[in-house]
Amino acid sequence: MAAEPTEPKKRVLKKADTVRDVAEKIGVQTQAPKKQSVLRLSLHYIGTPFRVVGRQVAKLGRYKPFRIVGYILLPKYFRNSWKELRQVTWPTRRESWQLTSAVLVFAAIFGVMIAVVDFGLDKLFKQVLLK
Repeated sequence: MAAEPTEPKKRVLKKADTVRDVAEKIGVQTQAPKKQSVLRLSLHYIGTPFRVVGRQVAKLGRYKPFRIVGYILLPKYFRNSWKELRQVTWPTRRESWQLTSAVLVFAAIFGVMIAVVDFGLDKLFKQVLLK
């Protein structure tokens, strides 16, 4: 058995990662942040005092007398409803628009189908029953 001649291994050069590839691997946002609209900014400023008051009220909830008053004033139904609402995963604005447009397209197609069937049955019954 003669030793077979072996071919030399070819070196394969790996392409270097670009800055964008490295950023995507580590999860850094590569796009510029979106500008906030005037409406969103104004709502942010309007809601700030309410957030401050809400934080202060939440701090009061740590003390037992305030908890007891809260349990007396808020029925169990409202407390449980609030807990359930906090667990909900709300859709994004884009998902909401996509779902809304899907419903509108489906409704339009279904309406056209019903209109065509109604028109066809109307013509059929007029020819069959009224002759």
